[in-house]
Amino acid sequence: MKFRIDNLQYCNWSRDIFQINREANLDAVHVTIVYHEDFDEFIQRTKEWNKFFEENSDLIFLGKNFDDIEKANKEKKTAIFFGFQNCSPIEDNIALVEKVHQHGCRFMQLTYNNQSLLATGCYEKNDSGVTNFGRETIKEMNRVGIVIDMSHSAEKSTFDAIDISEKPIAITHANPLFWHKALRNKSNELLKILAGSGGMLGLSLYPHHLKNGSNCTLESFCEMTAKTAEIMGVQNIGIGSDLCINHPDSVVEWMRNGTWSKSKKFGEGSQNKPGFPNQPDWFLDARGFDNIEKGLKKIGFNEDEVGGILGNNWYNFYKKIL
Repeated sequence: MKFRIDNLQYCNWSRDIFQINREANLDAVHVTIVYHEDFDEFIQRTKEWNKFFEENSDLIFLGKNFDDIEKANKEKKTAIFFGFQNCSPIEDNIALVEKVHQHGCRFMQLTYNNQSLLATGCYEKNDSGVTNFGRETIKEMNRVGIVIDMSHSAEKSTFDAIDISEKPIAITHANPLFWHKALRNKSNELLKILAGSGGMLGLSLYPHHLKNGSNCTLESFCEMTAKTAEIMGVQNIGIGSDLCINHPDSVVEWMRNGTWSKSKKFGEGSQNKPGFPNQPDWFLDARGFDNIEKGLKKIGFNEDEVGGILGNNWYNFYKKIL
């Protein structure tokens, strides 16, 4: 069976977006349901999503395990998997790990750019690694079935997470550092260790993580994909587009600053550019999967390898972890 999976989107959700994802033949999407929200606010987000599921039941449903990807493929729908881009909803209470899982959470980042109670983010000057609370949380995430996501984490913390976790971890949306020097992109050494542990890298289409930003070419992206496959094996690569379409520009400021700062910190590659960057013209939304498929084939990937990158590798990862 051939699947298509985008393992990270944070769009301004609407029926239009769900229809676009179906036009793109996406069987599953890992959606960011919270950034800086606490547990009570997370529960409110789930109620909002329940309304989406009720009003768009012909297009989407809540996904909980790999079987739901197969179900979505057969029913021509998209399974929605909840994820956190920060650990804020578990506050300082390890018992909340199981609670958020019960409410649908299947991915959680240990950090979002900054130091958290669990680990160090990629914007910090000093990376002290995974904390004591982080070690215990990783064990609990392994137990209940939540994937450890280190997309916005610093390098030592990511190595620590791979070492501590009894299950493979994921970097759901980032690119290799050799291609573009963004703070959040990952070193060759880290990618090798990630692959050796059975982990996954979701290649990002967010312009600040692309070579030449919004002007990145499809050919350049596919060449990067080929070199990344040489480093970590094609079976450990997927897509985590990091699509943030249809949001007002005010949202990106909230994403970067949350409630921890009164200043406007716009982050890597975005100085003096407070709004969302334009997507490359070959990936304006998820329908750009078709362009990536053509580009990967043109550069020399075979049918099975292309199918793996566009979804089956994530499906196999879900099957191992969820």
